[in-house]
This record gives sequence, C-alpha cells and structure tokens, in this order.
Amino acid sequence: MVGNPQLRKTFLFLDTVLNKVDAKGRVSLPADYRAIVKDSGAEIVCYRSLTAPCIEGCLEDLMEKLATQMEDSLDFFSEKQDALTKLVFGDSKRYTFDSTGRIMLSDKLLKHAEITDVAVFVGKGRKFQIWNPQNWEKEEQKLREEVRQNRPSLREGERES
Repeated sequence: MVGNPQLRKTFLFLDTVLNKVDAKGRVSLPADYRAIVKDSGAEIVCYRSLTAPCIEGCLEDLMEKLATQMEDSLDFFSEKQDALTKLVFGDSKRYTFDSTGRIMLSDKLLKHAEITDVAVFVGKGRKFQIWNPQNWEKEEQKLREEVRQNRPSLREGERES
C-alpha cells in the first residue's frame, strides 16, 4: 500500500472458522477474510506450510514484503536463499474468490493439509492458515500446553511520540 503510513488501514485475519469443502475443492473464505481482501485491493496468496500440515494464506502485499526481506537478508546466490524462494514462491498461487465467496484450492494444497470435506481457517494476524479440523484440534491443544508451560510475556516497547 502506498501513501501516508499513518493513514494506512491495518488488516488482521482473526478468528477460527469451520467451512465445508465441496468435491471440487471449493471452500468459502470466512466473510471477515473476504472483507479484508476486498478492502485491501490485494489478492490472497496460498502455499503449503513449511512447518505444519496446513495451508498458509496471506495478502499478496505480505508476499512482496517477504521477497524484499529475503533479498535484503540472504545472499542472492546462496543455497539458503535459493531453497527458500523456490519453496515459498514456487509453491504459491494467487486466489480470487467467486461470486459466492469461494476459492478453489488445488489438489496439492488439499493433500498437504489432509483436507477433504471440511476446513478450519485459523487467523494469525497478517496471515491465516487452513487446517484439517482434527489436525488443528491436536495442534491447538499442543500449542496451549506449550504456552501454559512457558508463559511467554510481551514487553511493551518504547512508544514513538
């Protein structure tokens, strides 16, 4: 987004929403997610998670930011940069939703996330994930237990005036 950064609207994917997936792999984006996509003027991008059996999704703007960060922090010709860019960008696809708010996920994505007839959308702020409901339930229990045991804290940083 361009313009005055103080006027920039922040888009956050929130909530956990269960939606049906039809036989063709079409699933409705949660209404709040569709509104974010519409208001942002960007498209969503989805790819297979590198760390979990789920689908990662975000606005295309975030992918542009990721590309810049990779270019700035990794040697352009390094094996690490080569592997990450291939895995993330080579696996990513732009998705538009149809008139009923559905996107058609590829077989590759559905297979990776083990999604058949139901999908769970999990908000992660600037990103979201799409999970098989049973896998998400196990992951959520694991994460809650880790947070209980480790009790992370967030320290308020210095504010700019």
